[in-house]
Amino acid sequence: MNQKRRTNDIIASEILKLCMNGASKTRIIHKANLNFLSAKSHIESLMNNGLMEAVPTGSKVIYRTTPKGAELSRVFGQFHSEMDKLFSYA
Repeated sequence: MNQKRRTNDIIASEILKLCMNGASKTRIIHKANLNFLSAKSHIESLMNNGLMEAVPTGSKVIYRTTPKGAELSRVFGQFHSEMDKLFSYA
């Protein structure tokens, strides 16, 4: 099988979308298909850049996309949509 690896920007975009309405680390790991260490690294990077925030809810932490992260996710989605149109051979 010749599968391409996802780039960090694609993974970050997926995480930001997942966290729009809040998501636990476990949900992020499962839905974004990441291992624990990779998820932890991406989450820390997104939080350090103000794109995501951790919200304590009882014994759990929920991660939410900030307005800055939502805007980046929107722009990134538009960019990829245009790139898909540009490079589609249909």
